[in-house]
Amino acid sequence: MYCIPGRAAYVGGDVTADVLLSGMHLKDELSLLIDVGTNGEVVLGGREWMVTCSTSAGPAFEGGEVSCGMRAMSGAIDSVTISNGELRFGTIGSGEPIGICGSGLIDLVAQMFQGGWIDRKGNIVHDGSERFRSDEGVVSAVIHSGETDIQINENDIANILRTKAAIYAGCSVLLNSVDLTFDDVDRVYIAGGFGSHIDVANAQLIGLLPDVPKERFEFIGNGSLGGARMCLLSSNARAAARSIFESMTYLDLSSSSQFFDQYSSALFLPHTDLDQFPSVRERLNR
Repeated sequence: MYCIPGRAAYVGGDVTADVLLSGMHLKDELSLLIDVGTNGEVVLGGREWMVTCSTSAGPAFEGGEVSCGMRAMSGAIDSVTISNGELRFGTIGSGEPIGICGSGLIDLVAQMFQGGWIDRKGNIVHDGSERFRSDEGVVSAVIHSGETDIQINENDIANILRTKAAIYAGCSVLLNSVDLTFDDVDRVYIAGGFGSHIDVANAQLIGLLPDVPKERFEFIGNGSLGGARMCLLSSNARAAARSIFESMTYLDLSSSSQFFDQYSSALFLPHTDLDQFPSVRERLNR
């Protein structure tokens, strides 16, 4: 039996496997790897050094703590667009929708924000139309009416904002710890079960991903499984995993004075500091 070594309690072998699959440990360029999950792990660095952290992001993008949320399976809404006040969506399997998975939630919140359905705090802007409902003071937006009514409320949106804020704040703290910014990052790797289905523009619109050119992003899918497969087949890969483990420095965010400030600033759409999202500001001003 072989276990891929983990750097810390919340940065386990799955993150080592992510790095192994991405190949960032072999490159001179500065890379940022983000594993989107209940624990949002982040790794920054390259061939010479790596620093890592874990944020308690919550399960919103995996279907938890969101009333309409579900895993990416048949019947899940996985893409959303809003144009001229009309909402359209796609589902996995093209059948009747029964809920919304992670990529669909990112699209939905982004499109609601761009369309003026919610404000920068995530509060729903109720215009009195039938698309909005209020139940005991909780306002919801109706996504689909059918055998199963699908709607998202302000509590759901707040959970999504907390998840994206934790991930973005973790990235910011890592960069600040080595006196770098997002502009210094040459490559951003996105790992996770639904990572390859994220719409980068919408993820930037809500402030989940940094506002860097789209061509810098690379999706590696389920990196933990891919890295584990490499270790299963190759002794060289197992040696590389050990080297990755030894080169990573762990930053404990629970003892970081910066994290709470960064997290609080990231609880807005896309962020309290719009200078960090110039392309989003341009989109909103059109």
